Amino acid sequence: MTDHNAFTDHAFTEAFFALHHGLPRQAPGSDASTRHLLSLCGPLPERPRVLDLGCGPGRSALLLAAEAGGAGTEVTAVDLHAPFLEELRTAAAARGLAGRVRTVEADMGALTGEDFPDRSFDLVWAEGSAYILGFDAALEQWKRLIAPGGTLVLTEIQWTVPEPSAGARAFWDPQCPLRTTARNLAAAQAAGYQVLGVHHLPDSDWAEYYEPLAERVRTLSGAAAPAMAAALAASREELGVRARHGHEYGYTGYVLRPVTAGNGGAWPARPETAADVAAVREVNLAAFGTALEADLVDALRTDGAWLPGLSYVAEAPDGSVAAHALLTACRVGGVRALALAPVAVSPAFQRSGAGSAVVRALLAAAAERGESLVLVLGHPEYYPRFGFTPASRFGIRAPFEVRDEVMMALVLDDSVPVPAGTIEYPAPFGV
Repeated sequence: MTDHNAFTDHAFTEAFFALHHGLPRQAPGSDASTRHLLSLCGPLPERPRVLDLGCGPGRSALLLAAEAGGAGTEVTAVDLHAPFLEELRTAAAARGLAGRVRTVEADMGALTGEDFPDRSFDLVWAEGSAYILGFDAALEQWKRLIAPGGTLVLTEIQWTVPEPSAGARAFWDPQCPLRTTARNLAAAQAAGYQVLGVHHLPDSDWAEYYEPLAERVRTLSGAAAPAMAAALAASREELGVRARHGHEYGYTGYVLRPVTAGNGGAWPARPETAADVAAVREVNLAAFGTALEADLVDALRTDGAWLPGLSYVAEAPDGSVAAHALLTACRVGGVRALALAPVAVSPAFQRSGAGSAVVRALLAAAAERGESLVLVLGHPEYYPRFGFTPASRFGIRAPFEVRDEVMMALVLDDSVPVPAGTIEYPAPFGV
């Protein structure tokens, strides 16, 4: 990632691309991270239409062409640098994927409706390229390209510490102001997306990009041409900043889906207020037919496990409470986690999307706060839609006998080690 503002100088641009030509990657990443982000998208159509923006030499495009769907997968790979596209075409032919990859030399920030119609791609992908437009601009401009039920995946460089040092800021602020995961999640939700998943790229993904680049810089050191000397100097500075301040920033992948009336957009969800307390109790009473869950919510309100801001309601068209979902603190093997319980939908609004809307909003709020693990005891055909998987896969078990498939876990931040052990619920749960 070299300052994109420098690309206004043609000679520097040519030298920059010459320096990077033939490198396996043009930004931090790995096939493992690409596959993980793809897994977070959920099921794709049998013949998915994929758009890879700022594809470079096409490492992600090739993997998506081979693995995103079947033989009918169509990947449109867009980049402004023709030699990168030529590399991609050659590699696709060598792998027997030429029929699945179409290259387009174009500006990913100026795609026209004539060549790139609205709602025409099931999967829009941008690894290491969205920063050129800016995160918010990318969310806005690319949203129109996503087909109903489709997904946007992009990676973004961001701060990983609350207070970055002056040295790190001196490098990044002038060229690509960084934000935190919480700020980017909030921006995505404000732009009308629901968050399907978040993946923090490991340090090894940086090594896949920087180690070959560092070797290239060493090989070309002493180049006489002024433009190449400038490109080498810029790369050496970037490598040096990473060595000194790499613990302060990193790359994160976001898996996002535009909110529509069909996937939760018809049900505005928000944190509960004091005015909602009585209505929340009534929804729980009506949803379950007993007072157990309603009493549990009331008991948790006065318990130390209660987390202000993580009790959410979904509003009906008349403004009343249609659904409620609650996250409270629990522990796994002595490590903090969250318990999702209860989730209640008024009988009049069941099977309407209100429950899904309130759960998605609540999980997004938890991710924005930096929470890393959520547990739920629930229906195995319902909760996997939010990304939950059997908790036993992580070595997590309930403190009581229960079928394996109904005790589930969701990792919100996979940069944090997942604890193993027995779940310790707050006292009001009575277990």
